[in-house]
Amino acid sequence: MKRFGFALTAAALMAFGVAGCATKNYVRTQTTPLIEHTDQLEQKTADNNRQIHDVNDRAMAGIANAQGAADRAESNAQTASQTASAADMAANDVAHRADTLDSVVKGLDNYRQVATVSVTFGFDKAALTDDDKSQLDNFAGQLGSAKSYILEVTGGTDSTGPAQYNYDLSQRRADAVVQYLAAKYGVAPHRFYLIGIGKDQYVASNDTAAGRKENRRVQVQLLSNMSGEAQSQAPTTTGQSSTPDGQVTSSPVPE
Repeated sequence: MKRFGFALTAAALMAFGVAGCATKNYVRTQTTPLIEHTDQLEQKTADNNRQIHDVNDRAMAGIANAQGAADRAESNAQTASQTASAADMAANDVAHRADTLDSVVKGLDNYRQVATVSVTFGFDKAALTDDDKSQLDNFAGQLGSAKSYILEVTGGTDSTGPAQYNYDLSQRRADAVVQYLAAKYGVAPHRFYLIGIGKDQYVASNDTAAGRKENRRVQVQLLSNMSGEAQSQAPTTTGQSSTPDGQVTSSPVPE
């Protein structure tokens, strides 16, 4: 009976051990895929987080670059605007305004017309068109070879509308030409002489549309000082003088 009891106990222990091993194997078999799946999810989550951070960093960098470019563009635009405004103010403040050149230019007889250009404006307009600017560009190409030059600027309007309004309009048209030449070609403002602005200096009849168009114009004349050239080419006459030995010689003297 003792032997039987011992054998029974041993069998029970063996059965329990086998059952325990089977249970562990079963649990391991069932839980291993879950653990692997969880690890994969965690890895994907980490990868997604990294991608999100990368995208966010690139987006923030792009926004910063765009904002920087916008700030620089705005700064450049403000600088250009300030430069243009300064040029406009200088041109308007320093340009001479008079009814005739005789009243402001000394020795006017020494100036000779070298070139002229005339640009026309639309009805009630004071802005330069592309064609106007092209004509002024061609005209400005001759400024480099001119000596001691001045620019006579004459603005006009047609007869439509009140006199005072037309006076102001002709002023704006002349100023537009002065500002363009001063800003683009660096023409010193004191070289401009705005003559007869707002006066009734018609170049054509206002009875026709074609004539009124011609009157809505600004004419610019390039006048160059020829006084130095005239002196260098001044004619001479022959005078006589005697030398210590009594000989008579001829020498040129100015007239």
